[in-house]
Amino acid sequence: MLEKLQFLQDKYEDLTVKVSDPDVINDQNLWQTLVKEHAELQPIVEKYKEYKSAKEAYEETKEILHDKSTDDELKEMAKMEMEELEEQIETIEEELKILLLPKDPNDDKNVFVEIRAGTGGDEAALFAADLFRMYARYAERQGWKVEMMSSNDIGVGGYKEVIFMISGRGAYSKLKYESGVHRVQRIPTTESSGRIHTSAATVAVLPEVDDVELEINENDLRIDVFRASGAGGQHVNMTDSAVRITHIPTGIVASCQDEKSQHKNKEKALKILKARILDQAIQEQNAEIAEERKSQVGSGDRSERIRTYNFPQGRITDHRINMTIHKLDSFLDGDIDEMIDALITSDQAEKMRAVES
Repeated sequence: MLEKLQFLQDKYEDLTVKVSDPDVINDQNLWQTLVKEHAELQPIVEKYKEYKSAKEAYEETKEILHDKSTDDELKEMAKMEMEELEEQIETIEEELKILLLPKDPNDDKNVFVEIRAGTGGDEAALFAADLFRMYARYAERQGWKVEMMSSNDIGVGGYKEVIFMISGRGAYSKLKYESGVHRVQRIPTTESSGRIHTSAATVAVLPEVDDVELEINENDLRIDVFRASGAGGQHVNMTDSAVRITHIPTGIVASCQDEKSQHKNKEKALKILKARILDQAIQEQNAEIAEERKSQVGSGDRSERIRTYNFPQGRITDHRINMTIHKLDSFLDGDIDEMIDALITSDQAEKMRAVES
Protein backbone atom coordinates (compact mmCIF):
# COMPACT_ATOMS: atom_id res chain seq x y z
CA MET A 1 0.00 0.00 0.00
CA LEU A 2 2.81 2.43 0.87
CA GLU A 3 4.47 1.91 -2.52
CA LYS A 4 1.19 2.70 -4.25
CA LEU A 5 0.70 5.81 -2.12
CA GLN A 6 4.21 7.07 -2.91
CA PHE A 7 3.57 6.46 -6.62
CA LEU A 8 0.31 8.47 -6.41
CA GLN A 9 2.06 11.31 -4.58
CA ASP A 10 4.76 11.46 -7.29
CA LYS A 11 2.04 11.43 -9.95
CA TYR A 12 0.14 14.21 -8.14
CA GLU A 13 3.27 16.40 -7.97
CA ASP A 14 3.93 15.76 -11.66
CA LEU A 15 0.33 16.78 -12.49
CA THR A 16 0.69 19.93 -10.34
CA VAL A 17 3.49 21.04 -12.68
CA LYS A 18 1.67 19.97 -15.86
CA VAL A 19 -1.60 21.83 -15.19
CA SER A 20 0.39 25.09 -14.96
CA ASP A 21 2.22 24.46 -18.25
CA PRO A 22 1.10 27.05 -20.89
CA ASP A 23 1.21 24.38 -23.67
CA VAL A 24 -1.16 22.16 -21.68
CA ILE A 25 -3.45 25.09 -20.78
CA ASN A 26 -3.83 25.89 -24.48
CA ASP A 27 -5.13 22.36 -25.08
CA GLN A 28 -8.40 22.70 -23.12
CA ASN A 29 -9.42 19.02 -23.42
CA LEU A 30 -6.06 17.78 -22.11
CA TRP A 31 -5.99 20.46 -19.39
CA GLN A 32 -9.48 19.54 -18.14
CA THR A 33 -8.56 15.83 -18.06
CA LEU A 34 -5.40 16.52 -16.04
CA VAL A 35 -7.18 18.94 -13.66
CA LYS A 36 -9.84 16.28 -12.97
CA GLU A 37 -7.19 13.63 -12.29
CA HIS A 38 -5.29 16.09 -10.07
CA ALA A 39 -8.45 16.84 -8.04
CA GLU A 40 -9.19 13.10 -7.62
CA LEU A 41 -5.68 12.43 -6.27
CA GLN A 42 -5.62 15.41 -3.89
CA PRO A 43 -7.53 13.85 -0.94
CA ILE A 44 -5.39 10.68 -1.14
CA VAL A 45 -2.13 12.65 -1.21
CA GLU A 46 -3.20 14.94 1.65
CA LYS A 47 -4.15 11.93 3.78
CA TYR A 48 -0.84 10.21 2.91
CA LYS A 49 1.08 13.34 4.02
CA GLU A 50 -0.90 13.25 7.28
CA TYR A 51 0.08 9.58 7.67
CA LYS A 52 3.80 10.27 7.08
CA SER A 53 3.73 13.18 9.54
CA ALA A 54 2.13 10.97 12.24
CA LYS A 55 4.70 8.19 11.58
CA GLU A 56 7.60 10.68 11.92
CA ALA A 57 6.16 12.01 15.19
CA TYR A 58 5.78 8.41 16.41
CA GLU A 59 9.46 7.56 15.64
CA GLU A 60 10.68 10.77 17.33
CA THR A 61 8.62 10.02 20.44
CA LYS A 62 9.91 6.43 20.42
CA GLU A 63 13.51 7.73 20.47
CA ILE A 64 12.72 9.96 23.47
CA LEU A 65 11.19 6.98 25.30
CA HIS A 66 14.22 4.76 24.69
CA ASP A 67 16.78 7.46 25.45
CA LYS A 68 18.47 6.56 28.76
CA SER A 69 19.01 10.23 29.63
CA THR A 70 15.23 10.97 29.51
CA ASP A 71 13.72 11.49 32.99
CA ASP A 72 10.74 9.45 34.20
CA GLU A 73 8.19 12.27 33.86
CA LEU A 74 9.13 12.91 30.22
CA LYS A 75 9.09 9.15 29.54
CA GLU A 76 5.53 8.92 30.88
CA MET A 77 4.45 11.79 28.63
CA ALA A 78 6.18 10.16 25.64
CA LYS A 79 4.43 6.86 26.38
CA MET A 80 1.01 8.57 26.40
CA GLU A 81 1.82 10.43 23.18
CA MET A 82 2.89 7.18 21.49
CA GLU A 83 -0.41 5.53 22.39
CA GLU A 84 -2.31 8.49 20.91
CA LEU A 85 -0.18 8.41 17.76
CA GLU A 86 -0.71 4.65 17.37
CA GLU A 87 -4.47 5.20 17.38
CA GLN A 88 -4.12 8.12 14.96
CA ILE A 89 -1.97 6.06 12.54
CA GLU A 90 -4.43 3.18 12.68
CA THR A 91 -7.34 5.53 11.87
CA ILE A 92 -5.45 7.14 8.98
CA GLU A 93 -4.54 3.70 7.56
CA GLU A 94 -8.23 2.74 7.48
CA GLU A 95 -9.10 6.05 5.80
CA LEU A 96 -6.36 5.48 3.20
CA LYS A 97 -7.69 1.99 2.44
CA ILE A 98 -11.12 3.52 1.72
CA LEU A 99 -9.60 6.27 -0.44
CA LEU A 100 -7.72 3.62 -2.45
CA LEU A 101 -10.85 1.57 -3.20
CA PRO A 102 -11.71 1.48 -6.94
CA LYS A 103 -13.87 4.51 -7.74
CA ASP A 104 -17.25 4.11 -9.44
CA PRO A 105 -16.76 5.91 -12.79
CA ASN A 106 -20.32 7.26 -12.52
CA ASP A 107 -19.94 8.81 -9.05
CA ASP A 108 -19.51 12.42 -10.21
CA LYS A 109 -22.36 12.26 -12.73
CA ASN A 110 -25.76 13.92 -12.76
CA VAL A 111 -28.67 11.53 -12.28
CA PHE A 112 -32.16 10.77 -13.49
CA VAL A 113 -34.46 9.77 -10.65
CA GLU A 114 -37.58 7.79 -11.62
CA ILE A 115 -40.30 7.30 -9.01
CA ARG A 116 -43.30 5.08 -9.74
CA ALA A 117 -46.31 4.47 -7.51
CA GLY A 118 -46.66 0.76 -6.74
CA THR A 119 -49.33 -1.08 -4.78
CA GLY A 120 -51.73 1.11 -2.85
CA GLY A 121 -53.64 3.22 -5.38
CA ASP A 122 -53.92 6.95 -4.58
CA GLU A 123 -52.03 6.46 -1.33
CA ALA A 124 -49.03 5.06 -3.27
CA ALA A 125 -49.22 8.02 -5.70
CA LEU A 126 -49.23 10.48 -2.77
CA PHE A 127 -46.22 8.66 -1.29
CA ALA A 128 -44.42 8.94 -4.67
CA ALA A 129 -45.01 12.72 -4.43
CA ASP A 130 -43.56 12.69 -0.87
CA LEU A 131 -40.42 10.95 -2.16
CA PHE A 132 -40.11 13.43 -5.04
CA ARG A 133 -40.26 16.33 -2.59
CA MET A 134 -37.74 14.58 -0.27
CA TYR A 135 -35.15 14.21 -3.04
CA ALA A 136 -35.83 17.72 -4.38
CA ARG A 137 -35.29 19.19 -0.89
CA TYR A 138 -32.15 17.07 -0.41
CA ALA A 139 -30.80 18.32 -3.77
CA GLU A 140 -31.54 21.90 -2.67
CA ARG A 141 -29.60 21.34 0.57
CA GLN A 142 -26.63 20.07 -1.50
CA GLY A 143 -26.77 23.05 -3.86
CA TRP A 144 -27.81 20.84 -6.79
CA LYS A 145 -30.27 21.70 -9.56
CA VAL A 146 -33.55 19.80 -10.11
CA GLU A 147 -35.21 19.66 -13.54
CA MET A 148 -38.53 17.95 -14.20
CA MET A 149 -38.27 15.55 -17.15
CA SER A 150 -41.65 13.81 -17.21
CA SER A 151 -44.62 13.36 -14.90
CA ASN A 152 -47.98 11.62 -14.74
CA ASP A 153 -50.00 13.12 -11.88
CA ILE A 154 -53.33 11.95 -10.48
CA GLY A 155 -54.78 15.41 -9.81
CA VAL A 156 -54.81 15.24 -5.99
CA GLY A 157 -51.13 15.98 -5.44
CA GLY A 158 -49.83 12.49 -6.20
CA TYR A 159 -47.85 10.93 -9.06
CA LYS A 160 -48.30 7.64 -10.87
CA GLU A 161 -44.82 8.34 -12.25
CA VAL A 162 -42.38 11.23 -12.01
CA ILE A 163 -38.96 11.48 -13.66
CA PHE A 164 -36.58 14.32 -12.84
CA MET A 165 -32.92 15.14 -13.30
CA ILE A 166 -30.59 16.19 -10.47
CA SER A 167 -27.45 18.02 -11.62
CA GLY A 168 -24.54 18.52 -9.26
CA ARG A 169 -21.10 17.19 -8.38
CA GLY A 170 -21.28 13.74 -6.79
CA ALA A 171 -25.05 13.37 -7.28
CA TYR A 172 -24.80 9.71 -8.31
CA SER A 173 -22.31 8.86 -5.54
CA LYS A 174 -24.87 9.95 -2.93
CA LEU A 175 -28.15 8.87 -4.54
CA LYS A 176 -27.24 5.52 -6.12
CA TYR A 177 -28.22 3.67 -2.93
CA GLU A 178 -31.83 4.92 -3.23
CA SER A 179 -32.79 2.47 -6.01
CA GLY A 180 -35.35 -0.09 -4.89
CA VAL A 181 -38.80 -0.41 -3.33
CA HIS A 182 -39.74 2.15 -0.67
CA ARG A 183 -42.66 1.11 1.55
CA VAL A 184 -44.91 3.43 3.55
CA GLN A 185 -47.17 2.59 6.50
CA ARG A 186 -49.65 5.30 7.47
CA ILE A 187 -53.32 6.13 8.04
CA PRO A 188 -54.73 7.79 4.89
CA THR A 189 -56.73 11.00 5.41
CA THR A 190 -59.73 9.23 3.85
CA GLU A 191 -59.56 6.37 6.37
CA SER A 192 -62.24 6.97 9.02
CA SER A 193 -61.53 3.86 11.10
CA GLY A 194 -57.89 4.81 11.70
CA ARG A 195 -56.57 1.68 10.00
CA ILE A 196 -52.92 1.72 8.88
CA HIS A 197 -52.46 1.18 5.15
CA THR A 198 -49.29 -0.15 3.53
CA SER A 199 -48.34 1.03 0.06
CA ALA A 200 -45.14 1.32 -1.96
CA ALA A 201 -43.24 3.24 -4.61
CA THR A 202 -40.27 2.16 -6.71
CA VAL A 203 -37.25 4.42 -7.09
CA ALA A 204 -34.65 4.06 -9.87
CA VAL A 205 -31.52 6.23 -9.94
CA LEU A 206 -29.73 6.29 -13.30
CA PRO A 207 -26.49 8.14 -14.10
CA GLU A 208 -26.64 10.60 -16.99
CA VAL A 209 -24.96 9.24 -20.12
CA ASP A 210 -22.36 11.17 -22.09
CA ASP A 211 -22.73 11.03 -25.86
CA VAL A 212 -19.24 9.55 -26.14
CA GLU A 213 -20.23 6.70 -23.78
CA LEU A 214 -23.20 5.52 -25.77
CA GLU A 215 -23.81 6.00 -29.45
CA ILE A 216 -27.27 5.03 -30.65
CA ASN A 217 -27.99 4.20 -34.27
CA GLU A 218 -30.94 6.34 -35.43
CA ASN A 219 -32.21 3.32 -37.36
CA ASP A 220 -32.64 1.47 -34.05
CA LEU A 221 -35.15 4.06 -32.83
CA ARG A 222 -38.89 4.24 -33.38
CA ILE A 223 -40.21 7.72 -32.61
CA ASP A 224 -43.94 8.25 -32.07
CA VAL A 225 -45.58 11.63 -31.49
CA PHE A 226 -48.95 12.06 -29.82
CA ARG A 227 -51.10 14.66 -28.11
CA ALA A 228 -50.16 15.42 -24.51
CA SER A 229 -52.72 14.74 -21.81
CA GLY A 230 -52.94 15.32 -18.09
CA ALA A 231 -55.20 15.27 -15.08
CA GLY A 232 -57.95 17.87 -14.97
CA GLY A 233 -56.96 19.41 -18.25
CA GLN A 234 -53.43 20.21 -17.11
CA HIS A 235 -50.67 19.99 -19.76
CA VAL A 236 -53.29 19.35 -22.47
CA ASN A 237 -52.47 20.98 -25.77
CA MET A 238 -53.87 20.88 -29.27
CA THR A 239 -50.73 19.71 -31.08
CA ASP A 240 -48.87 16.41 -31.25
CA SER A 241 -45.99 17.60 -29.03
CA ALA A 242 -45.58 14.53 -26.79
CA VAL A 243 -42.85 12.09 -27.84
CA ARG A 244 -42.33 8.38 -27.22
CA ILE A 245 -39.03 6.78 -28.29
CA THR A 246 -38.54 3.01 -28.49
CA HIS A 247 -35.09 1.44 -28.74
CA ILE A 248 -35.94 -1.53 -30.97
CA PRO A 249 -32.99 -3.87 -30.08
CA THR A 250 -33.71 -3.73 -26.32
CA GLY A 251 -37.39 -2.77 -26.31
CA ILE A 252 -36.62 0.05 -23.85
CA VAL A 253 -39.07 2.95 -24.07
CA ALA A 254 -38.93 6.58 -22.89
CA SER A 255 -41.55 9.26 -23.33
CA CYS A 256 -41.90 12.93 -22.46
CA GLN A 257 -44.83 15.32 -22.70
CA ASP A 258 -44.05 18.04 -20.13
CA GLU A 259 -42.68 20.56 -22.65
CA LYS A 260 -44.87 22.41 -25.18
CA SER A 261 -42.21 21.92 -27.85
CA GLN A 262 -41.96 18.53 -29.59
CA HIS A 263 -38.22 19.11 -30.09
CA LYS A 264 -37.63 19.65 -26.34
CA ASN A 265 -39.73 16.60 -25.45
CA LYS A 266 -37.71 14.50 -27.92
CA GLU A 267 -34.44 15.79 -26.45
CA LYS A 268 -35.51 14.91 -22.89
CA ALA A 269 -36.94 11.50 -23.89
CA LEU A 270 -33.68 10.63 -25.67
CA LYS A 271 -31.64 11.52 -22.55
CA ILE A 272 -33.85 9.28 -20.41
CA LEU A 273 -33.68 6.48 -23.01
CA LYS A 274 -29.86 6.55 -23.09
CA ALA A 275 -29.72 6.44 -19.30
CA ARG A 276 -32.09 3.45 -19.23
CA ILE A 277 -30.11 1.54 -21.89
CA LEU A 278 -26.83 2.05 -20.02
CA ASP A 279 -28.54 1.28 -16.71
CA GLN A 280 -29.74 -2.08 -18.04
CA ALA A 281 -26.15 -2.99 -18.88
CA ILE A 282 -25.03 -1.82 -15.39
CA GLN A 283 -27.82 -3.84 -13.74
CA GLU A 284 -26.72 -7.01 -15.56
CA GLN A 285 -23.12 -6.41 -14.54
CA ASN A 286 -24.08 -5.62 -10.91
CA ALA A 287 -26.21 -8.77 -10.73
CA GLU A 288 -23.12 -10.85 -11.53
CA ILE A 289 -20.99 -8.92 -8.98
CA ALA A 290 -23.69 -9.18 -6.31
CA GLU A 291 -23.93 -12.91 -6.92
CA GLU A 292 -20.19 -13.20 -6.37
CA ARG A 293 -20.06 -10.84 -3.36
CA LYS A 294 -23.51 -11.70 -1.97
CA SER A 295 -23.81 -7.99 -1.18
CA GLN A 296 -27.03 -6.06 -1.66
CA VAL A 297 -25.93 -2.58 -0.56
CA GLY A 298 -25.45 -0.49 -3.67
CA SER A 299 -26.52 -3.27 -6.03
CA GLY A 300 -29.49 -1.16 -7.12
CA ASP A 301 -31.85 -4.14 -7.35
CA ARG A 302 -35.15 -2.53 -8.37
CA SER A 303 -37.29 -5.31 -6.87
CA GLU A 304 -35.63 -5.24 -3.47
CA ARG A 305 -37.59 -3.67 -0.61
CA ILE A 306 -34.97 -1.34 0.80
CA ARG A 307 -36.75 0.97 3.23
CA THR A 308 -39.93 1.40 5.29
CA TYR A 309 -41.40 4.76 6.32
CA ASN A 310 -43.66 4.19 9.33
CA PHE A 311 -45.76 7.29 10.10
CA PRO A 312 -47.48 6.13 13.34
CA GLN A 313 -44.07 5.43 14.92
CA GLY A 314 -42.29 8.34 13.16
CA ARG A 315 -39.47 6.09 12.00
CA ILE A 316 -37.57 5.15 8.86
CA THR A 317 -35.89 1.74 8.66
CA ASP A 318 -33.38 0.75 6.00
CA HIS A 319 -33.53 -3.04 5.72
CA ARG A 320 -30.14 -3.47 3.99
CA ILE A 321 -28.13 -2.17 6.94
CA ASN A 322 -30.77 -2.64 9.71
CA MET A 323 -30.68 1.06 10.54
CA THR A 324 -33.63 2.93 12.06
CA ILE A 325 -33.94 6.70 12.40
CA HIS A 326 -36.72 8.32 14.46
CA LYS A 327 -37.11 11.66 12.67
CA LEU A 328 -39.57 11.05 9.87
CA ASP A 329 -40.64 14.68 9.31
CA SER A 330 -37.13 16.07 8.83
CA PHE A 331 -36.15 12.99 6.78
CA LEU A 332 -39.01 13.60 4.33
CA ASP A 333 -37.91 17.25 4.24
CA GLY A 334 -34.61 16.14 2.70
CA ASP A 335 -32.51 15.60 5.84
CA ILE A 336 -31.29 12.18 4.66
CA ASP A 337 -27.50 12.58 5.04
CA GLU A 338 -27.26 10.33 8.11
CA MET A 339 -28.82 7.41 6.22
CA ILE A 340 -26.84 8.00 3.03
CA ASP A 341 -23.54 8.26 4.94
CA ALA A 342 -24.33 4.97 6.73
CA LEU A 343 -25.07 3.25 3.40
CA ILE A 344 -21.82 4.57 1.89
CA THR A 345 -19.83 3.35 4.94
CA SER A 346 -21.48 -0.07 4.77
CA ASP A 347 -20.76 -0.39 1.05
CA GLN A 348 -17.13 0.65 1.55
CA ALA A 349 -16.72 -1.94 4.31
CA GLU A 350 -18.17 -4.61 2.02
CA LYS A 351 -15.79 -3.63 -0.79
CA MET A 352 -12.82 -3.65 1.60
CA ARG A 353 -13.74 -7.18 2.74
CA ALA A 354 -13.95 -8.25 -0.92
CA VAL A 355 -10.50 -6.75 -1.66
CA GLU A 356 -8.91 -8.31 1.43
CA SER A 357 -10.38 -11.75 0.73
